[in-house]
Amino acid sequence: MPVPTKVETPPGAPPPPRQPSQKSMTKAERRELQERQRAAKLAQKPVGPTIASANKEGASSKPPKTPSTPSQKKFADASGSGAAKTASAKDVGAASSAAIDDGAGARSASRGLRIFSHFGLPKPVSHVKGDVHPAIIRLGLLFSEFRICGSNARCIATLTAFKNVIQDYTTPPHNTLSRHLMTHLSPQITHLVAARPMSVTMGNAIRQLKLEISGSDIDMIEQDAKDALCQKIDNYIRDRIIIADEVIQELAGKKIKDGDVILTYARSSVVEKILLNAHEEGKRFSVIVVDSPPLMEGKALLKTLTRTDPPIPGTYALLSALPSLMTEVTTVLLGAHSLSANGAVYSRAGTALVAMIAKEHSVPVMVCCETYKFSEGVMLDGFGKNELAPGRFSAPARHSQPLPAKPNLEVLNPLYDLTPPSCITAVVTEVGLIPPSSISSIPLALGKTSL
Repeated sequence: MPVPTKVETPPGAPPPPRQPSQKSMTKAERRELQERQRAAKLAQKPVGPTIASANKEGASSKPPKTPSTPSQKKFADASGSGAAKTASAKDVGAASSAAIDDGAGARSASRGLRIFSHFGLPKPVSHVKGDVHPAIIRLGLLFSEFRICGSNARCIATLTAFKNVIQDYTTPPHNTLSRHLMTHLSPQITHLVAARPMSVTMGNAIRQLKLEISGSDIDMIEQDAKDALCQKIDNYIRDRIIIADEVIQELAGKKIKDGDVILTYARSSVVEKILLNAHEEGKRFSVIVVDSPPLMEGKALLKTLTRTDPPIPGTYALLSALPSLMTEVTTVLLGAHSLSANGAVYSRAGTALVAMIAKEHSVPVMVCCETYKFSEGVMLDGFGKNELAPGRFSAPARHSQPLPAKPNLEVLNPLYDLTPPSCITAVVTEVGLIPPSSISSIPLALGKTSL
């Protein structure tokens, strides 16, 4: 740093004028004095490089550190060397705030919605791991594309595919069918779960199938053992699904009277059979089909009801019109994906809203559900376990514009919700009408049911 030299007054020169005190100056004079002092300080700064600046230049000769995040890159571009250093404080502040916003958006895009990360999301089946049967590969594609929907349809399709797997299976040497076949089924099940999360009905059926496989007689001829397993699968489909639906049709049909207005939500295969069966018996009633995204399944139900001879009078409405329609309804019929031990019903998203509004209007709510959908677990909400619909279902209507693709935007379409037992009047099963408080007695009513 240069050493300041003392400026001496030459002999005979008049002394420099004495500055007046700042107290005697006006406000404008004090401001002018401050500006002169600031300019004098700037003029006294050396033009050549100082030691500190030389050290900075030496440090800058090293390879620059590459910014690791988008926010650091943007901030480096906004506040870097050169012309950026001469920018005004306002411009630098704006660039910094923009960098912070973009950095937060990038973090949210990379992180995603962590609060919903445990929800099952269907994935495109691009590759096959392990020895997977062609029937299972085809079924996985149908599941992932939502071409097979509904608990009953998925369970029947899964068991039918397993029949093909069992018939084409050959026990390796030095192995038994009762042990090795279960190992052979593992990659088949894994492939289906990768295509779409397993439903409760599929899980119950697969557990029962494994139980029957483990109990197979090791001395039985292999083909006879495979035929016996396939026959038990057929018996399971017949007894737990087909005949169960017929009993539910009869029990629920007795609750439908002439002149009733039945409200149903989305599409349930057993509710559809109840309505068609009641219409064939000559009962005259009308149906209100309430629908909502993402799958809009109520349209298919409405088409089926209007194709009858004579057609069943029907009304189609979206979920937002439900409060104004509930005043005309006499009975609500709903389907179920599964039935929890505490009486809660896990069903298509929107079912809970329908049941709650019906309860506020004192309209009876009957849930039609086969007992093989019973789950011994207890569910308290639809957040702990759920499934997401693919993004292609985000714009169901023709005139709706799809949401723009943005890195910080995610479409959330949960498929199921949980209806509390307090909003349900009765659950119609093949073992009778059960109040929600007695759902836990279903296993006792069934006894030891085999496949």
